[in-house]
Amino acid sequence: MIATRARFLKSIADIDAASWNALAGSRQPFVRHEFLLALEQSGCAVPRTGWSPRHLVLEDSCGRTVGAMPLYRKGHSRGEFVFDFSWANAYAQHGLKYYPKLLSAIPFTPVAGSRVLVDPGADPLAVADALIQAAAGYARSEQLSSWHVLFPGDENLAPLKRAGLIERRDCQFHWFNRGYESFDAFLATFTAEKRKKAKRERRRVAEAGIEFDTRLGGEMDDALWSTVYEFYADTFYRHGHEPYLNLDFFKRIAADMPDKLMLKIARHGPSPIAVAIFFVGEDALFGRYWGAGGNYHSLHFETCYYQGIEYCIEHKLQRFEPGTQGEHKVPRGFVPTLTSSLHDIVDPRFSAAIRDFARREAQGVDHYAAAVSEHVPYHRAPDEELQL
Repeated sequence: MIATRARFLKSIADIDAASWNALAGSRQPFVRHEFLLALEQSGCAVPRTGWSPRHLVLEDSCGRTVGAMPLYRKGHSRGEFVFDFSWANAYAQHGLKYYPKLLSAIPFTPVAGSRVLVDPGADPLAVADALIQAAAGYARSEQLSSWHVLFPGDENLAPLKRAGLIERRDCQFHWFNRGYESFDAFLATFTAEKRKKAKRERRRVAEAGIEFDTRLGGEMDDALWSTVYEFYADTFYRHGHEPYLNLDFFKRIAADMPDKLMLKIARHGPSPIAVAIFFVGEDALFGRYWGAGGNYHSLHFETCYYQGIEYCIEHKLQRFEPGTQGEHKVPRGFVPTLTSSLHDIVDPRFSAAIRDFARREAQGVDHYAAAVSEHVPYHRAPDEELQL
């Protein structure tokens, strides 16, 4: 049945978890009801912080939820990882307001995944088109400058582009599991020089007497949370920012999604000295946050990258996404991977200018990814090309 009614929710709590999660699936945790609810209940993604939920749901004539979209009114562009500050400045220079804007994204989470959620039993094209029309219509009825869809999954790209949204590309660095039986088997695919460097980095950490514990969210206690949260928060403070997420958020996730949150805790003797916080999906690992209580040679690479790769090999996960940016990831086995965002700019003058900008920017991103791919550490056959 075709959806007949669109509703905009001021909290994810306004829809029951089972109905939302039936659409969200379980491939990754970020679009799940529990994750979005923890962001709201902890006070991290709420109107006070510039994130006003307007989650969109579509119901058919029987009142059954057949489509949904995570959605926020945003009063700024922080915590998005797709940078449009120059667009906001251009609006201001013309005496126009860029904020508030409408955003379909997972707060503070630059991970690609479904943003247009459709009931598998419904007409996928009709429901996707209805969701897109409802979101675009809301932006216009509320006189917002724009609607943005950040890091949509591949399955969302066709309907969004068909609706006329402007595609913008970016580049991240991901690791792919080629069926490695061990970390040594993975390193065996490196050139001799790069393999020697990786082993030297790992050896420095081991020779410093640093060991690692792996903890799932359900295995953490309050004292350990307090310690590792200080490491995480210090990373933000040292860059002059408040942490996006508070301790309450992590404890809620640990309680509600205990097997989806994984921490690698570095310790010297019994004392924790650093942490990397990951989320676990059905087939991928997502590296999200890092912090340390001091400076230790190569510890960041070991904790955030090598420990994550080992976890993927051990648990047969096919992909490891360690976060945005960072060419330093390439020598450690991560390869350039293109991501997208889609943008609906209401003012036709700005829409035309931004469409032209995005086209030219995409060419630069493609050239950048191709150039970086020449520096991956793997053995390359003469005719082998990196698949972007």
